[in-house]
Amino acid sequence: MQKAIGIGGVFFRAKDPETLGEWYETHLGINKAPKDMEATPWISESGVTVFAPFSETTDYFPEDRQFMLNFRVADLDALLDHLREAGVEVTREETMEGIGRFARIHDPEGNPIELWQPE
Repeated sequence: MQKAIGIGGVFFRAKDPETLGEWYETHLGINKAPKDMEATPWISESGVTVFAPFSETTDYFPEDRQFMLNFRVADLDALLDHLREAGVEVTREETMEGIGRFARIHDPEGNPIELWQPE
């Protein structure tokens, strides 16, 4: 059987795509989508990618949102320090034994983002 071998992109609507793209690049180091062959796309490090549809009644992320992004990070504490210094609110932190540490932030348009430092 043929199968998908990875995520090729994440595409979603935004009120101000240019500003939101700059926010992700500034705070999370995710290069904006290339507009020509000279620009460098974001290249993630290999590792686990979880693809998990949730129940439509989940309370794991806001009910007015259809998705939540989850990014693997190498040093959650350092990234959270950087984000807090930049005025980004961290709304939730937790540890799941055997899985890793998590923190929740939101982008300027209110989209939930989970940061995950695997164990």
